[in-house]
Amino acid sequence: MAQILTPRQAEELHKAILAYLDSNNLPNAAAALRTELDLGDTFDEVTSKKYEGLLEKKWTSVVRLQKKIMDLESRTSALQTELDRATPASLSSRNQDPTAWLPRSPARYTLQSHRKPVTCVAFHPVFSSLASGSEDYTIKIWDWELGELERTIKGHTNTVLDVDFGGPRGGTLLASCSNDLTIKLWDPSDEYKNIRTLPGHDHSVSAVRFIPSGAAGAPSSGNLLVSASRDKTLRIWDVSTGYCVKTIRGHADWVRDVCPSPDGRYLLSAGNDQTARLWDISLANPESKLTLVGHEHTIECCTLAPPAAYPHLAPLAGLKKPPPASSTAEFMATGSRDKSIRIWDGRGNCIKTLTGHDNWVRALVFHPGGKYLISVADDRTLRCWDLTQEGKCVKVIADMHGHFVSCLRWAPGIVREPVANGNHEGTNGSTPGTPKPSAIPTEVQMRCVIATGCVDESVRVLAN
Repeated sequence: MAQILTPRQAEELHKAILAYLDSNNLPNAAAALRTELDLGDTFDEVTSKKYEGLLEKKWTSVVRLQKKIMDLESRTSALQTELDRATPASLSSRNQDPTAWLPRSPARYTLQSHRKPVTCVAFHPVFSSLASGSEDYTIKIWDWELGELERTIKGHTNTVLDVDFGGPRGGTLLASCSNDLTIKLWDPSDEYKNIRTLPGHDHSVSAVRFIPSGAAGAPSSGNLLVSASRDKTLRIWDVSTGYCVKTIRGHADWVRDVCPSPDGRYLLSAGNDQTARLWDISLANPESKLTLVGHEHTIECCTLAPPAAYPHLAPLAGLKKPPPASSTAEFMATGSRDKSIRIWDGRGNCIKTLTGHDNWVRALVFHPGGKYLISVADDRTLRCWDLTQEGKCVKVIADMHGHFVSCLRWAPGIVREPVANGNHEGTNGSTPGTPKPSAIPTEVQMRCVIATGCVDESVRVLAN
């Protein structure tokens, strides 16, 4: 039988038993045990006095602790029952209702392998892959469900500033951009081989995003990619040919971020000129539809609100009823080095300013459920703003990272598409990226997973 006690603990127990037998006038049992243990004269009267009462003390302590544990268990059970019966905002209900889920500490995984600050993260639209880019010139691919590093991609010759998954239907690509002035395309289905390099920008390329095609049944597929650069331009590329199809000029300084609308018609961009601009790219010559002015410093990030947020944002804009869900680019949010977040309506009015961060706001994402806006900043925090309560800050994760939090992404929903007549789109001669319009609506299952990257060289995954 395996020994549970260490030799020292066993010796203490033996002496305590002997002392107990002596003090209870059981000399024969004590003598037998002494002989059995071969203690000889080492266990004298002084030692016996020292250990007297120890066995009784330990015994009563164990009983007392057992009672305490049982009391705590019943209290925990009562509190859990109370929580389960509480309001929908309770943590238990949040676990069940994805639209009310908010990220919480501690992170499920802290992913470490980069040797310099992490600048960007992006989720694969289908698989549990997460890409991260860094000042160490590399991109790393992680399995966020297992918390494991899958591979390191090398190719850029300077800091990787942004990454994004997307592209033609059924042929997801990874795009990356860098201070080396290039954009690179990598094929996840072929061990992330570099299939194309897109040169053309005259300065650092700060952001890159695939533009959704907006085609029925293919909410996130498309051949177009947009990039934002320090050369003050936005460029639109065709990833199937590698050609730049449009160059958009209008910003007076470095363009830091860009966000396409879900239907691929609009782009929201922002940067060092302290403005954000909404562009209509469905026109042959894209034009600036809105210029958002109000921030007092560089705008680091911008994002468009999903239609699910319209009912909560409409009252802030003084609208009696929300815009139709089919209308994109009705509300947008920007985060700035002036430490504030601004929410804007489709007419270019700032309808709300959110203050609370103590340093540069670095990234924003709307909760897919539409009720919240999530932000991260150089104050090392993640904040959740409740749009149903006029943008009140309802949650702060103060220990999000040990340094400036540089990026934030929410895992895209899983698109469950009906298969018509047993044919998968993209087969039987149809081209990926040009699906047949389907009358049956696609269902998108929300994933409660976010990832953040930090100057502390780590990536963190927070998941339900």
